[in-house]
Amino acid sequence: MSVIPVDADNALLRERRAMYSDNALQIGLFGPNCSSGRAVTTVPERWTGSWAENLALARMADEAGIDFLLPIGRWKGYGGNTDYQGETLETINWASGLLASTQRITVFGTVHAPLFNPIIAAKKMVTADHIGSGRFGLNIVVGWNEGEFEMFGIEQREHEARYDFAQEWIDAIKLAWSDREDFNFEGKFLKLKGIRAKPKPYGGTRPVIMNAGASATGQAFAIRNCDAFFVRPSRVSLDETAQRITAVKKAAWDLGREIGVYTVGVITCKPTEKAAKDYYQHWSVEVADWTAVDSILAIKNITPETVPMEEFNLRRRQYTEGMGGLSIVGDPDQVAKQLADLSSAGLTGIAVSGVNYLQELPFFRDEVLPRLQRLGVRSRTRTRAM
Repeated sequence: MSVIPVDADNALLRERRAMYSDNALQIGLFGPNCSSGRAVTTVPERWTGSWAENLALARMADEAGIDFLLPIGRWKGYGGNTDYQGETLETINWASGLLASTQRITVFGTVHAPLFNPIIAAKKMVTADHIGSGRFGLNIVVGWNEGEFEMFGIEQREHEARYDFAQEWIDAIKLAWSDREDFNFEGKFLKLKGIRAKPKPYGGTRPVIMNAGASATGQAFAIRNCDAFFVRPSRVSLDETAQRITAVKKAAWDLGREIGVYTVGVITCKPTEKAAKDYYQHWSVEVADWTAVDSILAIKNITPETVPMEEFNLRRRQYTEGMGGLSIVGDPDQVAKQLADLSSAGLTGIAVSGVNYLQELPFFRDEVLPRLQRLGVRSRTRTRAM
């Protein structure tokens, strides 16, 4: 019996990794499945995260040529005046509904490995993949928020053991996605018997897999197993970001693999630089949901009692900006240039958010995307018509 080489560098998998386009810089929308998205703010126009808004956004993004939608795996909000991310849509179901309603865009599910039986997860994701004719992707996460795990009655493992478990989990997933059947999986954590998983992923190869582990162990896991890794951008210089990107790609190359390197950002783009800076100051400082920010930092054990006050205030300020990531603020020329510079630094793609995705995307579509095309980092065509 032949086995589908789910990790083979075949043409179909390369198309999936490219998200069916020739774009040098892939652009995605990050976090719209959560109320408030990634902006910890009290402005009345903040994102609701409702299904109706997500559906409208997905259709608009699909028509605009946005490459992917990436949800946050969130089970419990952070409180504050807005109950930040208190209402969230489960990500595989969310992806399935959006894939059924779009034609070209790749939609990811963000899946906590410890919370999902791998055979159930493999089946759910294959179903989404068939709905989208090969446009589903997996963002695998191991989890960090103890309060969320307590909701499920599951004890969070020590950091290193989390990735030991995730390795078995993704191995079982990939085997279920191969054309093997009636096989057993015997590991330290998982003992699965008589596995039979049909159908297989759409088109004879597996979905794109991404990960954003920040630790050395998390990065090593991603480089071994994933097609895409999210690197933290430097807040100091573009050169430093380029060095981080190069290091990840080299580590993958040393293992005989290629990996796309992505980052996250929050974009505030207005017709003028002054208007962009004024609005950014308003939503991220003047009316930030500071109570929610403090709640998030406390969960991470970042308080005035645990870190120096200067560091605490810095982290507090950063966490209103889309809960971390790169802040990109300016007029369309400035935003396009910053994105093009990231592409020149070696970045494969960026997942961005804003205060209200649906209200802000039309301006980004009409003003920033054409500039990126003229700068040579975005294409007007796709490699495959869906």
